[in-house]
Amino acid sequence: MSTVHASTHPLVKHKITRLRDTATDPKKFRELVQEISALIAYEATADLAVVSREVQTPMEITQGWELQEKIGLVPILRAGLGMVEGIWELMPSSEVWHIGLYRDEQTLHPVQYYNKLPTEPTVSVCLILDPMLATGGSAAATIEILKDWGVKKIKFVGLIGAPEGIALLQKEHPDVPIYLAAIDDHLNEKGYIVPGLGDAGDRLFGTA
Repeated sequence: MSTVHASTHPLVKHKITRLRDTATDPKKFRELVQEISALIAYEATADLAVVSREVQTPMEITQGWELQEKIGLVPILRAGLGMVEGIWELMPSSEVWHIGLYRDEQTLHPVQYYNKLPTEPTVSVCLILDPMLATGGSAAATIEILKDWGVKKIKFVGLIGAPEGIALLQKEHPDVPIYLAAIDDHLNEKGYIVPGLGDAGDRLFGTA
């Protein structure tokens, strides 16, 4: 069963509370999503491989380190786009690959409408980005796409997760760890996370 990491950091708790608030306007909402995403990605990348190299400081040559693994950021459109900039600030050399999925409102199943991955994988580690892990269908479908692409190391990075979505990922992809800012109570009859924060995409882009 995949491991689930829910952040206990005070900064994350503070910022996720502001993110939930209906009084938070789209500009501030976007800023908070970027900030929280960076904090969660920091925790999710603690095990990235590094190689040693020498570096010249103003005082002397010393031993340093650099990332060995090539990182791919895979935001699930459209809400996942709001998480990219915050993580890019930490890892500016990361590649960004887009996968477009939308949830059929009748079946709640994901429907793929965009995929521009090249034939062969160009990265060794992929972070799937989606603010809301609700039913888990879109995340599970994206993981399947990346596995078919040939990526061996995949992690899910989100902001808020529902028990139903977490359970689905653990069942279908037990090898993929899940990193979240918070785990909420349940999904309502429309598939929204409760208490949640509403539709993340609408709040990010001001289309509510």
